[in-house]
Amino acid sequence: MAKTTKVTTAEDKLRALFDLQIIDSRIDRIRILRGELPLEVQDAEDQIEGLRTRLEKAQGDVDYVKQSITAYQNEIEESKSLIAKYTEQQNNVRNNREFESLNKEIEYQTLEIELCEKRIRENKAKLEDVEAKAQEIVEVLQLKEEDLASKRSELEAIIAETQAEEDALAKLSDHLAEGIDSRLLASYRRIRGAAKNGLAIVPVERDASAGSYIKIPPQRIIDIAQRKRIIVDEHSGRILVDHELATEERERMAAVIDKELAKVTA
Repeated sequence: MAKTTKVTTAEDKLRALFDLQIIDSRIDRIRILRGELPLEVQDAEDQIEGLRTRLEKAQGDVDYVKQSITAYQNEIEESKSLIAKYTEQQNNVRNNREFESLNKEIEYQTLEIELCEKRIRENKAKLEDVEAKAQEIVEVLQLKEEDLASKRSELEAIIAETQAEEDALAKLSDHLAEGIDSRLLASYRRIRGAAKNGLAIVPVERDASAGSYIKIPPQRIIDIAQRKRIIVDEHSGRILVDHELATEERERMAAVIDKELAKVTA
């Protein structure tokens, strides 16, 4: 790659900007080839992250309900143990008052067992519900992970085919940008960023800015052809160059690009 030289005349600046546009547009086409895949991959990753969070919560709910069932079962065993203890004590009471007191304790523990059994039935029904929800999330998560793997594989295949070319073009773009005045380069990038198709500098075609149907006044066309100053289209906001300059730079840059890409494929 040749050493960067700072452009000085208006024509040099126009040629440098148009060359940069050619490179940047080619990089854009490579990225368009990837389509919406990068966004789809990111969206799938976000959805999976959300599903994993939901699954973690659902599994936490399952664990909590199981723990509740176990706790009620333990309470039942404890109540049964107390009933057995109180029943045995009734055999050794000295009066009816002690007998009745123990009998009330037995009744209380019996009611506790019934209450715990009711809570266990309720929690088992709830467990079926939370387990079903967790399983549903697992199934959706598996489908999403399979879809993500497919999209990643497709994206990686496209990147593998185009990454070397994109890297070489990006390096060439940076090299060309080094020779352009920083303020002019900033203007180019601002215009390019605002344009849907990324075109900041375009040739005049059929007496209009490329891609536009609005005619440019004859005197303005003459000024553009003279290449003595940077002229911006008042309608599109793009920098304008004459058709002849555009043709020359496209042919020249085609050779430059081929040469650079030959290096990465050699």
